[in-house]
Amino acid sequence: MSGQLRPTGAAPRFDVVIVGAGPAGLAAAASALEGGARVCLIDSSTQAGGQYWRHASEAAGVVDDGALHHDWRSYLELRADCDAGIAAGQLTAHFATSVWSARRDAEGFALALTPASGAHSSGDSEGGDAEGAAPALVRGARLVLATGGYDRQLPVPGWELPGVMAAGGIQAFLKQNRMLPGARFVIAGTGPFLLPVAAGIAQWGGEVAAVCESTNLTGWLPRAHRALGVPAKGIEGAEYIAAFVKHRIPYRVRTVVTEILGEDRVEAVRTARVDRAGREIAGSAHVIDDVDAVGLGWGFTPQLELPVQLGVATRVDVDGSLIAEVDAAQRSSVPGLLLAGELTGVGGAALAVLEGRIAGRVAAAEARNERRLAASSAELRAVRRQRAFAEAMHLAHPVPAGWAERVTDDTLVCRCEEVPAGELRHARGTLASDDSRSQKGVTRAGMGWCQGRVCGFAVSCLAADGAASADSLAQNAKRPVAQPLSLGEIADLADADLADS
Repeated sequence: MSGQLRPTGAAPRFDVVIVGAGPAGLAAAASALEGGARVCLIDSSTQAGGQYWRHASEAAGVVDDGALHHDWRSYLELRADCDAGIAAGQLTAHFATSVWSARRDAEGFALALTPASGAHSSGDSEGGDAEGAAPALVRGARLVLATGGYDRQLPVPGWELPGVMAAGGIQAFLKQNRMLPGARFVIAGTGPFLLPVAAGIAQWGGEVAAVCESTNLTGWLPRAHRALGVPAKGIEGAEYIAAFVKHRIPYRVRTVVTEILGEDRVEAVRTARVDRAGREIAGSAHVIDDVDAVGLGWGFTPQLELPVQLGVATRVDVDGSLIAEVDAAQRSSVPGLLLAGELTGVGGAALAVLEGRIAGRVAAAEARNERRLAASSAELRAVRRQRAFAEAMHLAHPVPAGWAERVTDDTLVCRCEEVPAGELRHARGTLASDDSRSQKGVTRAGMGWCQGRVCGFAVSCLAADGAASADSLAQNAKRPVAQPLSLGEIADLADADLADS
């Protein structure tokens, strides 16, 4: 997918600007195009698909057969709609491009752009701009944010060793590079997402020594009817069970990783069974040797920097994550701003596509001052079923009890700044640092390259000595500069553009 270059002397204007080209963003773009809107689609990756449909490099001429993906046909259909929009001059796509600032004004929204860190916008077939770099600023009458999320992480003694990755990072590595970052893996955490990660590893020839699920799955029993409302999820689960049986992957419930062992890199993993309170069961400790890669994941955290910049209303969801509030038409509390996908609550790709279609349709109609049905009754019922399943999933796979007690004082929590748990606890006890902002000021936790995206949830919990508060979680997302950029890029912005934005 390639995009048209717009003049950089003045900010190009669109009916609808969409940030994020994953399932929600692509669906929003296709829907807005169908509504006749002029659309701009922006994504930090070099090609469309997001994390869910991340695939091999198109610039390298690799044609992905979809073997590592679910619902690949939906991606191809949405991609075809967007490509047709580009060919017709109705859609402008800027890939390898990040939005570092978003502002609302009388005419809509102004978004400041910067080349994505580590990406290239070279005009190749991966989806960078066809004729050069993206403009420094774009404007839209309506804005749809579909920025997705990232793996939620909890610290484990030894997780700073090379070879430890987020579970989603392992899957992304495999999907994009068609190779594995190790040979023998342990996958640990909680939630159904651990299943496709392990199945993908085995499918590609790797060995999964164990999948450690921190809950015992009985939380599904009172909520089984919600799973029945989304039969596709059951079919998908059956596929994973078959893969686990075929490849003889051990699946251990009520089991956690208590320590990752090794000198210069991962060499082994110590696990233990835990009770309902998260306490280690005596005599259950077990060491898995000859491990060179570990994948950790405890659900996902929505990427809320841009919504929070714009002042959206937020709340804590049932899984403990901060999410943005929307109505049935995906409208946020900020007029003209619509949200879709994980920003409104982690619910998976199928739900993201449904929300994206609604958001794109509403944004296009509002931008063109048209009255149009926001969502059909069938769409709203599908959204409710998907949301009910997502809630059941979160309640059946909660953040494991007792995880903080298993974190020793010398365990690094903020790996960027090398801040150990003991320092956070000391700041909480003696300096009244009970939220992430005060911890950042006192201990530097969250001041590194990731800006608290990895450690923010854990720091908020440890600072509160319990569940993280909404205010503390929101502090992790409050960034006037959402993405890294150079001072030169700020200086290059025209004074009028800075004043307007």
